[in-house]
Amino acid sequence: MTAFLYPQETMTRRVKDISGIWRFKLDTRNEGRVNDWKDGLTDTTDMAVPSSYNDIFTEKEMRDHCGDVWYETEVMIPSEWKDKDVFVRFGSATHQATVWVNGVEVASHVGGYMPFAGLLNDCIKFDQKNKVVVVVNNELSRTTIPCGHVAEYEDGVREVKPWFDFFNYAGIHRPVKLMALPKHRLSDITVITDFEGTVGKVDYTLEANLPDGAQVSVKLYDAQGTPVAEHTGVKGQLKVENVNLWKPGDGYLYTLETSIEVDGAIVDQYPLEVGIRTVKVEGTKFLINNEPFYFKGFGKHEDSDHRGRGYDPVVNLRDMELMDWINANSMRTSHYPYAEEFMQLANRRGLVVIDETPAVGQWDMMISGGGIAGAGAGAGGSEKLKFFDNEDVQTEGLAAQKFAIEELFKRDKNHPCVVMWSLSNEPDTSQESSNEYFRQVFEYARTQDPQNRPLTFVNFMMAPYGKCHAHQHADVICLNRYYGWYIMGGIEMRDAGKAFAKELAGWATEGKPIIITEYGADTTAGVHKLPSVQWSEEYQVEYLDQQHFAFDSCDAVVGEQMWNFADFQTWEGIIRMDGNKKGAFTRNRQPKMAAHHLRKRWAKIPDFKYKK
Repeated sequence: MTAFLYPQETMTRRVKDISGIWRFKLDTRNEGRVNDWKDGLTDTTDMAVPSSYNDIFTEKEMRDHCGDVWYETEVMIPSEWKDKDVFVRFGSATHQATVWVNGVEVASHVGGYMPFAGLLNDCIKFDQKNKVVVVVNNELSRTTIPCGHVAEYEDGVREVKPWFDFFNYAGIHRPVKLMALPKHRLSDITVITDFEGTVGKVDYTLEANLPDGAQVSVKLYDAQGTPVAEHTGVKGQLKVENVNLWKPGDGYLYTLETSIEVDGAIVDQYPLEVGIRTVKVEGTKFLINNEPFYFKGFGKHEDSDHRGRGYDPVVNLRDMELMDWINANSMRTSHYPYAEEFMQLANRRGLVVIDETPAVGQWDMMISGGGIAGAGAGAGGSEKLKFFDNEDVQTEGLAAQKFAIEELFKRDKNHPCVVMWSLSNEPDTSQESSNEYFRQVFEYARTQDPQNRPLTFVNFMMAPYGKCHAHQHADVICLNRYYGWYIMGGIEMRDAGKAFAKELAGWATEGKPIIITEYGADTTAGVHKLPSVQWSEEYQVEYLDQQHFAFDSCDAVVGEQMWNFADFQTWEGIIRMDGNKKGAFTRNRQPKMAAHHLRKRWAKIPDFKYKK
């Protein structure tokens, strides 16, 4: 539980960031675990932490390495921390990691996008150098989240084959921190917010290791630091007069400060930013603060030059500025949870977030190396059974997906920016067995969110209206569609909007809100053609007009999130020219013609009013 409270320094807590340049080594012979590399590495090179190791090197075997990689650093831990519990915390490591300190295993974690921590009390040396060694593995299987497989060639070279259309970046992707925490401390906070008229309500529940005689007090401060409500005990309700609601574009935040006192002395203190707002679905409307909201924005990736998927605050800020410029109000964390620091920015900026688990590749299309995400084209799977008919998918795969849901909900449950959870991207729900699988997934997810936010998954083109076996479990219909690109491209694109509108009319009969979570056309920046051709900037703009015609024809559509925010890296292949080029912006965050086109459209669509 310690890992899910974000590390913050307070009068009782100490945090030391140990990111930087670490020592690094590929385990090309898969020998490190057997030969005790945990005790120290030799013949190393330098590696930035956080980063994806793939794009730093110039050698192809480094970029495309399959298997274990090892990291090592040394840290000094001050004796002033002796009376505290000392942890090392990783923001994420993709996809599996084990950590040793001074040769002692302190943490192991499966899942590439969640924080994890290890207690160091029994193995550290105070006021001396402590050796930290980490092994990270990037392999995928049919039952991992996300999905993929490992191919082995005649010469013994192994390659990770992801079943998704973005590069399988790996490494220690987010900051690594040492934490010194009080022995008696807060371990978790849960908030549920509401309002009635001008009065805001914050129901809180605390989990803490409390000594005898401890007193717990909770105070709520406004954005100016003025206390506006207080309560005592591990559970209670705070009422706020003249409440400032958290709204899209106006991320007003209060600070909930928890203090634990013993004999008048504070033994632990922790602040949590809180946004007071409500979210619910009502018929075909998606309501934020009881007003019908219209999503405008993107699916995007944590992806940039050199860093790969590694955390970078500069890139995050640039992305937020571009979101403001283009009049976007929302985004989806496709196709995995983003860094906690990004979510905090979204809270402050009032950016609405559809928070997605790493469940992607739950289909057969890319098993044999063919296919394109969302395309409805490509080689069929070589497996005898369809994906959701496999027993290991129904057992190990389902367990892995539930674990991913549990971790995501625990980490992000208090973020006001999160208005909906996406449990999977483009699973093959044309398969009948997907019904029972997702019945269990949605049933489990509904037990995990204290705020009971709407749940969805993202439907792909091979499961159109009338052929999807799982949409009944979702509160909101989310569709990835590429009429005019993967189908009906070129001259046929003139009728793409009509074809899309026809399918939308079918989905509208479900009586649920519809969000178009992907629509896009690959476009190479600087390519101009009159008349337009595919891959030109003119074609991308014409394509968008066809899609928007379809959206505007359907009253149940409550949002449009273009694919993609920016060009991003994918696996190597003949259908991708150095990555996916569907961005409104280039990979280095400069606008294409489409960005200006979207900016004008979205300026005319209010956040809280339907187009009609």
